[in-house]
Amino acid sequence: MRLRLKHLVATLVAVPILGLLVGWLGLVPIGASGGHWAATDWFLHWVMRNSVRTASLGTTVPPLEDPAMLPLGAGHFETGCAFCHGSPAQDRSAAALAMLPPPPNLSEVVPTWTDAELFEIVQHGVRLTGMPYWPVRNREDEVWSIVAFLRQLPEIDAATYRQLSGLAEPVPGAVEPPALSCDGCHAEERLTGRSLIPSLAGQSEAYLLDSLRAYSAGTRASGVMSVAISALKDEDLPALATAYAERARQRKEPAEAKPAMVELGRTLAEQGDPARRIPACLSCHDKPDANPAFPHLSGQSAPYLQSQLRLFVAKTRGGSQYRDLMQHAAEHLEEADIQALAAYFAGRP
Repeated sequence: MRLRLKHLVATLVAVPILGLLVGWLGLVPIGASGGHWAATDWFLHWVMRNSVRTASLGTTVPPLEDPAMLPLGAGHFETGCAFCHGSPAQDRSAAALAMLPPPPNLSEVVPTWTDAELFEIVQHGVRLTGMPYWPVRNREDEVWSIVAFLRQLPEIDAATYRQLSGLAEPVPGAVEPPALSCDGCHAEERLTGRSLIPSLAGQSEAYLLDSLRAYSAGTRASGVMSVAISALKDEDLPALATAYAERARQRKEPAEAKPAMVELGRTLAEQGDPARRIPACLSCHDKPDANPAFPHLSGQSAPYLQSQLRLFVAKTRGGSQYRDLMQHAAEHLEEADIQALAAYFAGRP
């Protein structure tokens, strides 16, 4: 018995030492070109699926049928995902296919995951695969837009994908593939009264520049915008702000709202609610002598306004040096107030 115990102890000591020796000698190949053994590949994917399944337990899936989620999801997919995973408009790049493991064609694998599991993957990424986590931690609304797009991806053809993402049509004979520009998402003709993407046209130059700098510095959280703005230099931002400030906002038919809701929004906008410590929105916004760093709200889509107000209420909406002022102004709003204010300003000239 003593001999067996000694053997066991010796084995327990020798195995990690041997492992360290093999690692120190560099005998473990790490080159991606060699691929994984079939057993290793199966085991890693088995572990990943089990991990994602368990992590997604208890995730509440919101309604994903809103068509307005698709342009936001498709636009980000084109800038942040298509290079590795390909898209209906382009194949996966040769560089991506040389990765280990190669990023999958999502049109083929998306049906094998639930919505909650897709959210877990997009939100938190996957270790040892090159799949990054979502750039910011407090914008689950953006992640769900990606999930909504991914759920539809297997049925989307190239023309529909270009329309949703704003990707330009390929130019015959061009060497470089078309790229996605700011107008791919923010062009006035692409927006409706139900868009989750804001209209930038006619906003003040000061507000637009403050917003762009906040996105660039990370003080305004958005996984979509952090990727989109990463291709820009600081010196590019003033010209971009000027370009959109000089454009005219086009009138968009607002989403249908009950008259009583719009009236509540008008009351809150004009008078506030002193008993609940809610200030009047129009005391700062949309008046001739307003601070140019404050955004124009009238004519903006109701879904976008709702999303921003919810972020302010949750104290996760960053921005310029005035973000704390707006967080205090919004902290006592209830969901009914948010919907009412959004409906009022969406229909206001």
